[in-house]
Parts: sequence; structure tokens; C-alpha cells
Amino acid sequence: MEQLLHYVWKHKLFPLQHLHTPEGESIEVIDPGLPNPHAGADFFNAKIKIQGVLWVGNVEIHQRASDWYRHRHHQDTAYDSVILHVASDIDTAVTRTNGEQIPQLELHCPPQLAENYEELLQTDRYPACFSLIPRLSSFLLHSWMSRLQTERFENKARQIAERLEHCGKDWETAFFITLARNFGFGVNSDTFEFWARQVPLAAVNKHRDNLFQIEAFFFGQAGLLQELPHDEYTEKLIKEYTYLQHKFQLQPSTDCHWRFLRMRPGNFPHIRIAQLACLYHRSQGMLSRLLELSTLKDLRDLLKGGTSTYWLTHYSFGTPSPSRPKTLSQSSIDLLIINTVVPFLYAYGKHKGNELLCQRASQFLEELKPENNYIVRLWKECGLEAAHAGDSQALIQLKKNYCDTKKCLYCRIGYEYLKQKKE
Repeated sequence: MEQLLHYVWKHKLFPLQHLHTPEGESIEVIDPGLPNPHAGADFFNAKIKIQGVLWVGNVEIHQRASDWYRHRHHQDTAYDSVILHVASDIDTAVTRTNGEQIPQLELHCPPQLAENYEELLQTDRYPACFSLIPRLSSFLLHSWMSRLQTERFENKARQIAERLEHCGKDWETAFFITLARNFGFGVNSDTFEFWARQVPLAAVNKHRDNLFQIEAFFFGQAGLLQELPHDEYTEKLIKEYTYLQHKFQLQPSTDCHWRFLRMRPGNFPHIRIAQLACLYHRSQGMLSRLLELSTLKDLRDLLKGGTSTYWLTHYSFGTPSPSRPKTLSQSSIDLLIINTVVPFLYAYGKHKGNELLCQRASQFLEELKPENNYIVRLWKECGLEAAHAGDSQALIQLKKNYCDTKKCLYCRIGYEYLKQKKE
């Protein structure tokens, strides 16, 4: 309930007149302040008039006033700047570290708001706000979707920053790891990222002109060369990896847990690794090249990929199959653009202060069709339909970061639901 009190305070959803402290001093809330997501008081830079005197400082909110002492704020100088303590149950006076008493305000959540919030938390239908969505204005939904898309950009930029730290600020390596992760297409994404971190790209680059040697690096480090059904290709591949392993002191991974269950052969890790090897072979300085491309057609042509001759007639080692090209479908390429190229354009643009790259990232999303997954279909059933990939990314952000975590208090749609009046 304390979280709901924060919400009520932030949006001033309480009577603004006739407020007073338990001692009878008048209170006027000029500005509730800005929410503080870090350590310290809940709201900072608030403006409060107490008995006609304007105070500027911080506000702390608790369910009970005695929580002030339970959290040891009376011993923490960071809370000495609190000018008003807000609680729904004033069961004690509160003081700063010097013993000075802090004014308090008793605040209660409006019953209708509490009832609506409880409905959002308890309803069996998903999402809980489904009944309200068709009644919301297109302007409200559009502005909220734009905000969600930006949030998703920022989330992915933070993930890229973490990979950059891991690989010593090497953008090309961070790009390879991200691209490899997305070659897992969900089921094997974590394993692909783990594998990519074990691939010694500095060593691979010394043999980048030789596709077979790249395949030996990739399959060997993936731990896929043990106990193979032998044929001419696999025997040569094992021999080549053994040579490279000795030359570069490589250690094949035993922790890559590849998944095959209920998977189409075209999605087998062997095929995805072969496609990635071919792409890496023919696209030296891949990130640099991608940053220069300005059309979807050019991006798709670069990522189209393919495999070496062996994989035209195989889906795994040693078991022949009818000959068939193993190029990526356009829908798969578009997913790679959405989840790899676009976030890197945005992250690199921010890093370099190049607004053009950030704009190009948004432009690509608006040119691409929306993703077709269960999240996007779920929102469509509720009346919230994606017009392009930017919208579908926003809807994924909405579900994963708000609905799944029950952060209705921070959602624009949740705000509209909470303030609606029952008939």
C-alpha cells in the first residue's frame, strides 16, 4: 500500500485544501517534488507551505509514521533535508538526527483508487486493463508507445554497454556477441551468447579469409566436434580444429547446452553457426559496414547469409539430406535488424553524439512490419494494434516491464484505469 501512497502523492490525487499537521498547522502542497529512484528520501525538491512559510526540500512517505524509526532514518543525515513526512497512519512523531521534529501529513488513498488498483492486481484476464484500451484516445496511446519504444532503446543500449565492458570497449566484438545471441532466435539465445564470448575473435581474424577455418573455430568452440558421425568433412574439420586449438591454446566449451527438442531442422544450432560463419567470413568490419548503410534493402542483402557447400545437403554432422540452400528468411533477417542492427545504431549514435544514427534506428523500425509473436497478437486482441516494428517493440516493452512486473502505477494506461469512476 505504501507504493500506492507514493502514486497518490506524485499525482496529487487528494484534496488540496484544508490539509494540516496533527498539531493543526496548515499545509499547502505547491509541488510534490520529483520521484527519487535512488537511495534517500522518496521525493526531492518539493515545495510545501507550512503555516504560510514556504519550504523547499525532500518528502518521505511511509505506511506508518513509526516506519521512520524502523528504517533508522532518525540516524541518517541523508534524511535531515526532509521537510515533510507523509504517512497514512501517524502513530508517532518523527525527528531528524539532531532531535528536531519534522512536520507530518496524514494521507489516505481514495477508496475508488484503491479499489481500481486491487482490480488490476487480482483480475484473471490478461492484461488487466483490457476493457479500457478501446476507449482511450489515439493521441494518448501514440505518445505512450513512443515513450515505450525509447525505453526499449535505452534497455538494449545498457545491455550493449555491459557487453562492451566485457570485451574491453571493442565495438566489433560486442556486435558479434549481440548478433550471435540473436541468431539463437529465442530458444538458443542464451547459449549462443555464452558461446560467442568463448570465441577468440582476435585469433579468428587471422584466418578470416578461410571459411573452413572459421567453421573449425566456431564449431570447435561450441563443443560440437566430440563423438561425431564421421564423414570426410567432419574428419577434416576435427583435424583443422585440433591444429588451431594447439596453435592458439583453445579450450572447447563443455557448457554450451544446445537445444534441439521440437525444433525445425533449419533452426538447428549447426545451421545457425554455419550461417554465422559464412556471414563473418564475407563481411569484414561488419559493424562499420552496417553503420554506413541507409536502406533496408542494403541491410537485408548484407545479412542474407548462406552456408558452405557441405551444409547445402546437411542439417547436422554426418547425416545427408536433400540439397537445399540454407539462407535466412526475410522474417529472420528483419528480426536480426530489429534486435541487433537497430539497437547498435542507437547505442553507437548516443556514444558518438551522432543524432543521425539514432534517427536512422527509429526510421528502420517504422519501415519494418510489426513482429508476429504472441505478445503482439495479445495486444491486438485487446484493441492495441501495432502498425510497424517500432510499435511491436513498444508492446513487448509494455508487457515485460510493466504488465509482467505489475507496475500498473507507472503505466500510462494504468493511470487512466486507476482514475476511472465506477458506474
